[in-house]
Amino acid sequence: MQRLFVCLPLMMLAAVGGFAQQSATARRMAEQGLVDVLSVDSTIQVSLMYSRADNFTGKVLYTDLREAYLHPKAAAAVAKAQQALKARRPDLSLKIYDATRPMSVQQKMWNTVAGTKKSIYVSNPKNGGGMHNYGLAVDITLCKAATGDTLDMGTKVDYLGSYAHIDNEADLVARHIISKEAKQNRELLRKVMTEAGFKPLKTEWWHFNLVSRAEAKAHYKAVK
Repeated sequence: MQRLFVCLPLMMLAAVGGFAQQSATARRMAEQGLVDVLSVDSTIQVSLMYSRADNFTGKVLYTDLREAYLHPKAAAAVAKAQQALKARRPDLSLKIYDATRPMSVQQKMWNTVAGTKKSIYVSNPKNGGGMHNYGLAVDITLCKAATGDTLDMGTKVDYLGSYAHIDNEADLVARHIISKEAKQNRELLRKVMTEAGFKPLKTEWWHFNLVSRAEAKAHYKAVK
């Protein structure tokens, strides 16, 4: 068995998360008990927004990470949400924009917004961080399964402002700020994610937590 594994083509090793192809950050996450979401469901799409500079910080925060790692319970829940979505819309897929976030990256995010009105959107590492730092949250959207093109959700995935809030969507439609289609897409995303056990965040349509902050601090370890 070992000989067969070593002889696998490099492309296949990468597809199954082969150790030789893991970055230093990915290896650290695996060593802390996290799993690559694609090892649970390879149909889920991944495009980490903090591996690029087109995010709210304007910086690349994941210099060597391209995979979405989560606590095994969270990874299984995302796979369940993908199944729920496929049952309704076989033409669509979930796309993950952020998963487990090391506390060191959380600190960089906090430094960007500290002392500004946008600080309410970023968890302070001094207070234990947020669910991303425990591998128990995902930033996620809907996309076309065949092309990966994202659906209209009304705002960018890391838009820090009231247009991304989920408690005033009807008003946003009435004011022609987001479309009816965007509202329906948000509702579909929330439906499949909540069916899988996730809880939505009021201020970010894309953010879902598997457990509460209190439960995370009591029973799980923050990711370094």
